[in-house]
Amino acid sequence: MTGKYAAAIAFILTLAGAGLAQLRPAFGADRNAQDSQMQMDMPGTTDLGIPSYHAYALKPPFPATLDPKQFPDALNRNVYALAAKIRPVLYQQPCYCYCDRHEGHKSLLDCFAGTHGSECDICQKEAVLSYQLTQKGKTPAQIRAAIIRGDWRAVNLNPYMTAGPR
Repeated sequence: MTGKYAAAIAFILTLAGAGLAQLRPAFGADRNAQDSQMQMDMPGTTDLGIPSYHAYALKPPFPATLDPKQFPDALNRNVYALAAKIRPVLYQQPCYCYCDRHEGHKSLLDCFAGTHGSECDICQKEAVLSYQLTQKGKTPAQIRAAIIRGDWRAVNLNPYMTAGPR
């Protein structure tokens, strides 16, 4: 009888081992997904993905931006004035300060519909870049590609810190 039991136990262990071997790739995938999630939650230079934006054109009426005159400093008056001129373009742009996650914004336009754009140099640089590229005839999709590429990092805000229209 012990031979039968030993054979049965060996057979069951073999089946269980084969079953676990089949599950191993799934366990590895779960572990990698957990590692990725842990990396995404870490602040710093970790890639957090592309922030929210609208991939389609907005039909009028366009959401308003705040009146530039309400700001005491030239930088915000100038940037908000530029933002007001290109609202449909900003509607289609992501914002790399990730305000979609901490402010509930859906696009770069939302930053200038409130005061957030006045407090964030990332929003300001992205708006100025969007305006400059719009002036060069670029489409919202081309501008979005430039923002995703990180071209906004090279924008110099110094010329916008003095009074006068741009």
